Amino acid sequence: MNAKSTIRRRSGRSRTIADHLKPVTKRSFGKRGFADGDMIAAWPAVIGQELAKLTAPERISYPTGKRSGGTLHLRIASGSIAVELQHMLPLLIERINGYFGYSAVAKVNLIQAPIATKSEKRIEQASLDDASRSELASLLANVDDPDIKASLETLGESIMRRKKPGT
Repeated sequence: MNAKSTIRRRSGRSRTIADHLKPVTKRSFGKRGFADGDMIAAWPAVIGQELAKLTAPERISYPTGKRSGGTLHLRIASGSIAVELQHMLPLLIERINGYFGYSAVAKVNLIQAPIATKSEKRIEQASLDDASRSELASLLANVDDPDIKASLETLGESIMRRKKPGT
């Protein structure tokens, strides 16, 4: 075997961060009954935007040795949503199974618990002082691409705000 045959060839295409994270997160999602995080990411498309704001899939538990006829454990925001979802369960199960392409879910177990929302207000952060801004500008002086430079500036500002004095 020569040296060239042991070198892995690059495909030439860039990969997204999500492509790199799938192998890392696959085991964690697998323990929760999901093959990957696609179902959780597609949740608003599966059941609709309004219901997705009030619900979150926790896990799917299957009968021993099977990958169909499982129970979806669904976190819900309030008891009033539970009553509404009880009436919608057949439609909900149909939509979920339509997403999977087979009868993955036969039952839904509703769990009343708080739902984390993406729209939670972020804590206002103090702006950087002039010395930090000039330090960041000098670090990014050689970056030519304006989009990359803007992203790196945002990241750098965030990191510099978190630095504690004297570290």
